[in-house]
Amino acid sequence: MEFENILFTCSESVGHISFNAPDTLNALTRSLLGEFNTALDRCAAADSGVRCLLITGEGPGFSSGMNLADPGGPKLPLPDAGQVLDEVFTALMLRLRDLEMPIVAGLHGATAGVTMSIALMGDIILAARSAYLLQPFANIGLIPDGGATWLLPRALGKARAFELSLLGERLPAEKALQWGLINAVHDDDELQGAALAMARRLAQGPTRAYALTRKAFWEGFENSFREQLLVERMYQRTASRTSDAAGAIRAFLQKKPPEFTGK
Repeated sequence: MEFENILFTCSESVGHISFNAPDTLNALTRSLLGEFNTALDRCAAADSGVRCLLITGEGPGFSSGMNLADPGGPKLPLPDAGQVLDEVFTALMLRLRDLEMPIVAGLHGATAGVTMSIALMGDIILAARSAYLLQPFANIGLIPDGGATWLLPRALGKARAFELSLLGERLPAEKALQWGLINAVHDDDELQGAALAMARRLAQGPTRAYALTRKAFWEGFENSFREQLLVERMYQRTASRTSDAAGAIRAFLQKKPPEFTGK
């Protein structure tokens, strides 16, 4: 399949998806999201060789959010901005949560609306100095979506989550870094290289241990401390039985650097 609304490459164990509709500031449509899901299918395939996902955007920004004039949207007798959540985003966000590899997001320019939620699914989030994050929903009489009402209070606390959501003002990259919402800020001309380098680094790591770590953290958001101790016990058993763990422990005892294969 040739993609029209995204760019997709697989190289050095990195699956790289880049939104590619710069004329609309990469506004999301059902067509674009369908291609995004197809690219995720390819990354998740057993024979893909992909061990890290990198998400970026082409043109002047990461994405301006959902295209409110999406030509592929349904014609309804009454407005229902929640329908696309049912049809697309609920499954997509859960899929990103459950992906069995690390996710790196590289942000520049606008990261707005539901694409801010997509960006926050990154395990490592890098931003250009030009980048800003925006919850614009209150400005058009809507509520935050894409899981933002779950993600933001946990990432920022109540006060800052409400500030972003009720005021609908831009959060510059440097401030997002201070707030702990992203991991690093780079000069604009260095962002792409930095994001790709990070993705390649993670793609050479213990992929199955990374997947179990992701799973454990996500479960930890809702578990009690006692429950999470049990989760760690179960996942540590699984991790210790991987080829990567066996090889890395052997290398450690021999005072050699580990070589991970993702198995």
